[in-house]
Amino acid sequence: MLAVTGADGFIGRALVARLQADGRLLRELRRRADDGRGVAVGDIGPATDWSAALQEVKTVVHLAGLAHGRQGKGGDPEAAFMAVNAAGTENLARQAARAGVRRLVYVSSIGVLGNSSGARPFTADSPPAPVGPYARSKWLGEQAVCRVAAEFAGFETVIVRPPLVYGPGAPGNFARLVALVRRGIPLPLGAVNNLRSLVARDNLVDLLAHCLEAPAAAGQTLLVSDDDDVSTPQLIREIAWATGRRPRLLPVPPALLRLAGRLLGKSAEVERLCGTLQVDISQTRRLLGWSPPISRTEALRKTLHEHGA
Repeated sequence: MLAVTGADGFIGRALVARLQADGRLLRELRRRADDGRGVAVGDIGPATDWSAALQEVKTVVHLAGLAHGRQGKGGDPEAAFMAVNAAGTENLARQAARAGVRRLVYVSSIGVLGNSSGARPFTADSPPAPVGPYARSKWLGEQAVCRVAAEFAGFETVIVRPPLVYGPGAPGNFARLVALVRRGIPLPLGAVNNLRSLVARDNLVDLLAHCLEAPAAAGQTLLVSDDDDVSTPQLIREIAWATGRRPRLLPVPPALLRLAGRLLGKSAEVERLCGTLQVDISQTRRLLGWSPPISRTEALRKTLHEHGA
């Protein structure tokens, strides 16, 4: 038996569908189970009781967590991220190890390594440099599962660090970018000269399926991407063409965009559009004999078709 946390989320739904198609016996773990599917675990945190959800489970894929922009208004956003993504993850790992789970696959974030890779792509050996409370909480979550693995013999962990994940129904920044392009709004990104690694949801799900049992994955931290990097202006052009729109790109110097970002308190958002963030997945390829099964072009076409383009 395997269990998937966040089974009703953007990635979780696709992973569940893939595993069911593979004939796997699985348990969907959700915050609520109003539709009668899966097991409700409530809010994730240091006091969550996972005992019923983990009965007879040997493998857990941990997708659930608090994402960018989901921490709610008011209060301490850092505390919210830490409670869910750090303390909540450690609590799950510790209860899983005590319940006899053999492997925990933890989906972290490339943000653990920083907001920009600079001149050289991130590799699995790049030193952590998380920026902001979300990335810091994911890094602490990684440290927590490794700490639990060191304490419990026979408990294996696999950490996967994806960059931006896109696919049909993708939330967040990708959805906002698609909406802007489809509305024909001019975007001041024509002068940006960068490269970004992305990962199609189908490619991420395929890697996670490989990580469930592959002996070589045990104890590893794996990077994942489409292995086909793209500049922000080119991505906008491809979205526009796929949606039957004309790309409207204004050649505003990136230095001015970054200055505006600092003045408006939006530096992180501007950097995600202007900065370079590349991921080298050669170690993942070598260890698992894995490669992305779907090209970025095909994945983007599928994504935009199902978005209603």
